Amino acid sequence: MKIHRASDMGFCFGVRRAVDMMKEAAANGTKVTTLGQVVHNPQVVAELEKTGITVKEDRSAIGVGTETVAITAHGVGETVVRDIEARGLQVIDTTCQFVSRSQRAARNLAERGFTVIIFGDPTHPEVKGVLGWCRGRGVVIQNESLDDLPDYLPAKVGVISQTTHTPERFAVFVANLMRARIDQITEIRVVNVLCNATTAQQAATRDLAEDVDLMIVVGGHNSANTRHLAELSRANGIETYHVETAEELESQWFEGHDDVGVTAGASTPDFSIDAVVARIEEIDQLASATA
Repeated sequence: MKIHRASDMGFCFGVRRAVDMMKEAAANGTKVTTLGQVVHNPQVVAELEKTGITVKEDRSAIGVGTETVAITAHGVGETVVRDIEARGLQVIDTTCQFVSRSQRAARNLAERGFTVIIFGDPTHPEVKGVLGWCRGRGVVIQNESLDDLPDYLPAKVGVISQTTHTPERFAVFVANLMRARIDQITEIRVVNVLCNATTAQQAATRDLAEDVDLMIVVGGHNSANTRHLAELSRANGIETYHVETAEELESQWFEGHDDVGVTAGASTPDFSIDAVVARIEEIDQLASATA
């Protein structure tokens, strides 16, 4: 059995920056509370907690027990930022540059009188944060079928996407929106805030899927970009499994497969990827020994 690694996978620039900022703060002896998980990977979060970082899951500055808070890579809404300022807390802002761009786009559209439609998961912290910059003019639509779309839309509409969506899905969403509501919309502005790093990883996964007959996607089960890689692989007709750790791998998955692909989300550390590859090699060796 041959193992093929995706040409682009694992930590993106934004995640690496966020993790490095947290490690630097801990090394300097700064007591920090993060408003949510810095990145969506439990193993990374656990490593940071070992350095003394405190994780507060509700993303609110209320009840913080340290003088310094960290805004996670997913960002927060405007009211949270203002509350942090009002409390006089020190801030380490690890917001991803693409998420920051999305927040600015949402605010600028809202200030110009546009209703801001966000194509994304309404439960995801990035989307919640961006919605918080829409000045009350935002609405989140979860899928291309427009099931959550209000019956009435104002004439001026701005459209942005969760940064980890695929370009193909975003294009379909915009096209469906125009077809469904062309009678209501007189002006539409589409702002592309998709993450370049995520798009590159998606392309690498798509390319890898052409050369393998089984795909293992490594990353947090709560990571949207990792789930999208698994969805993309399955859409290409490849048997696919999404695992967070090497311990989740099952030997029967690999029976009858000759070429196994390994890819990983933007918040997946190298040590998790290497552990998965090592476990696959071990499974293959055991299978060969008993053949």
